[in-house]
Amino acid sequence: MVDVIKKGALLLMNQKCYDNYFLEYNFLDVSCFKALLSKGLGIGIIAGSVLVKVPQVLKILNSKSGEGINLMGVMLDLLAITFHMSYNFMNGYPFSSWGDNTFLAIQTVAIAALVLYFGGRKPHAFIFVVAYAILLYILNSGLTSMKVLFAIQSCNIPILLVGKLSQAVTNYRAGSTGQLSAATVIMMFAGSVARIFTSIQETGDTMIIITFVASTFANGVIFSQLLYYWNKPVGGAVKRDAPKVKKVKTKKDD
Repeated sequence: MVDVIKKGALLLMNQKCYDNYFLEYNFLDVSCFKALLSKGLGIGIIAGSVLVKVPQVLKILNSKSGEGINLMGVMLDLLAITFHMSYNFMNGYPFSSWGDNTFLAIQTVAIAALVLYFGGRKPHAFIFVVAYAILLYILNSGLTSMKVLFAIQSCNIPILLVGKLSQAVTNYRAGSTGQLSAATVIMMFAGSVARIFTSIQETGDTMIIITFVASTFANGVIFSQLLYYWNKPVGGAVKRDAPKVKKVKTKKDD
């Protein structure tokens, strides 16, 4: 039983921290606490990412519409997620620091394909899925050099900003957040905030840290719009009573 507990604990911490907590009962080691917190957050984010965009997918399926969803923003978001995933995977960083991107990529592909499908472009939806599978193979099979992966990872910041903020512009013009799922928006914002800490703790990669700072800002803009447009209908149309026209009295009325 002790061996099972030790193996489970070593998934969350190194041998030094295990000794501190379970042998020396030293629970005040700051570095071990930060490492454990980071690992726990990372696993929690990965677990949450399995369902983070499912509410968005279900909302599109139920309404059979992608109204209010900026397709260009979704595509750019998918590129940023994919580049980040491939860069971390090929660098050999811990899965707990980037694994959520795997599930986010799958769900974002589903969203993009559904928007195309319900937008009357069914062949384009199929072609898009096939093209994305080919891109994944190219990036993660060793065909792409690390220099190129670093370059495309550095492009993630403008890609994220343009992708997310284009959705924000769409929301502003529509006067609502359309078919955007509140649960998805909230979880994306919270996850990007947590990823700043886990990236600092587990990778120390400045490029990745800056990327998540930019992601947090962009997700924060959409989150604030979600709160602002909370009770407003899709399309921003607000019914108002027609203004009363004052009748002008004429001689015939006398």
